[in-house]
Amino acid sequence: MALSTRETAEGGPAQPAPRRSPDGPRRTRGEQPEAPGLNVFSHGFLALWALMIVFPLVWIVLGAFKTDREIGASAWSVPSNWALDAFQRGWEKGVGDYLLNTVIVMAFSIPLTMLLGAMAAYVLARYEFPGNRFVYYFFVAGAMFPVFLALVPLYFMVDRLGMLNTYQGLILVYIAYSLPFTVFFLHSFFRTLPTAVHEAAVIDGASHTRIFFQIMLPMAKPGLLSVGIFNILGQWNQYILPLTLMQQQTGTDPDRSVLAQGLVSIMQQQGYAGDLPALYAGMTIAMLPVLVVYLSFQRQVQSGLTAATLK
Repeated sequence: MALSTRETAEGGPAQPAPRRSPDGPRRTRGEQPEAPGLNVFSHGFLALWALMIVFPLVWIVLGAFKTDREIGASAWSVPSNWALDAFQRGWEKGVGDYLLNTVIVMAFSIPLTMLLGAMAAYVLARYEFPGNRFVYYFFVAGAMFPVFLALVPLYFMVDRLGMLNTYQGLILVYIAYSLPFTVFFLHSFFRTLPTAVHEAAVIDGASHTRIFFQIMLPMAKPGLLSVGIFNILGQWNQYILPLTLMQQQTGTDPDRSVLAQGLVSIMQQQGYAGDLPALYAGMTIAMLPVLVVYLSFQRQVQSGLTAATLK
């Protein structure tokens, strides 16, 4: 009697080899073929979106090396002389002071935002207590609250604290407005971390503080980097809050304007006879730090955004 399958070296029947489709690799059951039209549309949309972002940036950088006459003649022409005079004039108009003010504020607001946000998100994600969900949704509601609705009461609140036109007043406001998104993002990330490591540390007698700072916080590094980049971008480009809270009260008060606020002030002071290359140079100086930070941590940001989905 002939066998329908070949026998293996051990004597057992072997499974018949799968037949390969002449049209290419076989698809698994339930897998749908990719639509070529959708793929072309998505790539075309991404390319169009990239051009919409890159073109204004290139326009600004080229304008920083041109003269006023060259800017008026053609916006996309190559500068005849790649000189750095406009950067020097922009720096002398106050861009250097605005950059220093921004760095001072963010040197305190970003670390405090990350620390407080990580601590709150960790407790809400890993510990059950009465009112846990209420506190969490309270933070989420703060992320949906428009900043424009709170400008007037925020102004009077900071004024009563005596912190108008001060670094500490703007730092506290930055932290308050960055915490809701930070807690919302890190809450989901902390829930994906393995529970076995936390339980093992508890059994070994580690305190809650030690577990958080030495075990859980290093494991959440991708998520911390991702939300940190978002906070840096948001606070670096903030305009309406410093415009409201960093106004000089008297002529003797120091000018503590941040970058976005200072660049708008330079543009308004120029009027019709302005120095456009110096303004473009100031905008280029404002873009470079955040661009360097994002390019340096691009992979960490991508891994942090996808970690919660893959785990």
